[in-house]
Amino acid sequence: MNSVSETRDENCNILNIWDILSRRWSLLILRNLSSRNVIRFNELKRNLKGISSTVLSDRLAELEQEGLITKKIYPEIPIKVEYRLTNKAKDLELILENLSKWCQRWELKRTS
Repeated sequence: MNSVSETRDENCNILNIWDILSRRWSLLILRNLSSRNVIRFNELKRNLKGISSTVLSDRLAELEQEGLITKKIYPEIPIKVEYRLTNKAKDLELILENLSKWCQRWELKRTS
């Protein structure tokens, strides 16, 4: 493979993952899941001030479809649903942590 094809493939991969991660709330959902082993829908919704149930459901479904989270449904009344990061997404934890630190530093510089 030549370097132009490799660069094109690399750019394509970056754009594909960025399409997923750049959706509003996606990074915050992943960040919340990375700080917990498992989290339930309503708990996640409480942690994400301002997100609607519909948007949260949509983002969780997208992240699950991309293999970044898993959903486990317990056949109880009321229904119990738990979410957790997959191993694929756990590779993002360090990136999410560093991004969070960068945002905090950026915010401090902006308000100084």
